[in-house]
Amino acid sequence: MFGPRSMRNLSVLMLAGALALMPTLAEARAGLGSSSGSRGSRTNAAPAPTTTAPSAAPMQRSATPQNQPGVSQTPNAAPSAAPAANPGFFGSGFGRGLIGGLLGAGLIGMLFGNGLFGGLGGIMSILGLFIQIALLVFLVRMAMAWYARRQMAPAAAFNGPNSASFDTSAPNGQSYSGGSGPTHSDRNAQAAAQPVTTQALNLNKEDFDSFERLLGEVQHAYADENIEKLRKLASVEMVSYFAQDIAEMLQKNQANRITGVRLLQGDLSEAWSEAGTDYATVAMRFSMMDVVVNRATGQYISGDTQTPSEATEVWTFMRPAGGSSLDWKLAAIQQTA
Repeated sequence: MFGPRSMRNLSVLMLAGALALMPTLAEARAGLGSSSGSRGSRTNAAPAPTTTAPSAAPMQRSATPQNQPGVSQTPNAAPSAAPAANPGFFGSGFGRGLIGGLLGAGLIGMLFGNGLFGGLGGIMSILGLFIQIALLVFLVRMAMAWYARRQMAPAAAFNGPNSASFDTSAPNGQSYSGGSGPTHSDRNAQAAAQPVTTQALNLNKEDFDSFERLLGEVQHAYADENIEKLRKLASVEMVSYFAQDIAEMLQKNQANRITGVRLLQGDLSEAWSEAGTDYATVAMRFSMMDVVVNRATGQYISGDTQTPSEATEVWTFMRPAGGSSLDWKLAAIQQTA
């Protein structure tokens, strides 16, 4: 039998393995300066260029496999990405994020003396740990099967200043509601997978107001480590990445402090509907006070305490098709290339 100390040591080893899969802490804001999330069938295709963000980096963490189904597109739809090898659930960003997030939550329990899963010790044996791990594997496999069926990020729906900083015109000055490109896809691939049909989506001022509001609310909820609030603002996939990143900050005994988020410039890249979900990708340049401090002492570690920092990112939002402006949720964050 293993005593409480041995169980805790095993928990630490498991957490260390999960942390090894996490990205290096590069920047402290929500997303840690990485490209994460899903954009439906366009996840592996570059967003349409805008004045604010002429290019965007490809996804580093995503639940959407690279070998997506064929896409049947309307005239205003963007092309799908070329098929590539599927890294598998545990090799995908979401698989690592899910496990990292769960183990990160376990770290919080360890800090309060409850062990990785809480209450493992004393009368409980290593067999109890194995049972819980088996249950976790079972749940993850169920999630893997579900994602394999969907072949795209989950379309979960939650209800969520002004948008004067948004330019809702395309670079050519015309109203932009989607990219354009080839509609041909491999016939064999289409026979093996149900095609996804996309349609152009028109947005209004209320939609852009929501995007600006979500920019600030997501950053503040992330800095507050408020997972419950993040669940109302972002997709299940993005929340898993945020939980993973917060766990990394916890492990380093660091905390992020974000205040004064302000949109400086923004414009629409593309907006479309597919498979019962609306998507909108917008480029945003914003400023904020963003510093990292010691979690225990509050001592300054990094960041400028006097001058707001600036960043330019491409955010994708999702909602149930035909939903209101209050239904938008963050689905992906991409860095500029």
